[in-house]
Amino acid sequence: MTEETKSGPDVPPDRLAISPRSPHFNQDVLMRGVGIRFKGVVRTNIEEYSISEGWVRVQAGKTMDRHGQPLTIKLNGPVEAWFEDLGENPPVAKA
Repeated sequence: MTEETKSGPDVPPDRLAISPRSPHFNQDVLMRGVGIRFKGVVRTNIEEYSISEGWVRVQAGKTMDRHGQPLTIKLNGPVEAWFEDLGENPPVAKA
């Protein structure tokens, strides 16, 4: 059973990352466009999120690690996600 059939075709996955090095990376879902609302504010700088665990990862300034990847910090709080191609009233996945 794929992640899409577990959560439905119109609900984003519970966990998603934009880095191809992550096991939670899914290019097809990212190409579709995922909107994220964290603590009631729509955010566009999310590197990774988990709806069920209630956290997001964002880049910590311009700092890079020794492998050239951006350093991220984990912020806790309510996370909502939706597919941006569904229009104005999308089904929202909430924690």
